[in-house]
Amino acid sequence: MITINRSKVEDELQAFIGHDVYIHSEATSFVFVRNFKVKVTHAFVAGEGPFRAALRFDGHGWLRMEALTHYEIDANGRLLLAGYDDRGRMNVALHVGKEPFPE
Repeated sequence: MITINRSKVEDELQAFIGHDVYIHSEATSFVFVRNFKVKVTHAFVAGEGPFRAALRFDGHGWLRMEALTHYEIDANGRLLLAGYDDRGRMNVALHVGKEPFPE
């Protein structure tokens, strides 16, 4: 994974607008969601680092993840966002793809 470039990541997120996508999202010890299918209507990245990413889906709900620091596009075209602490431990993740994630 590489350090987030805000404009690049926002462009990648906005490429999912208008499409049905699958979401994998987790916050260490608090939340875990896998293969939640939504239609993305808006996508934003905010902050100066660490970053916040927000997805509006189906015109009536939001998912927002905070403390994101790194990203990559995998071989299947999925956008993988993660937030690492100063000791290199992952605290949050937001993955978006057009196909379901492996169970």
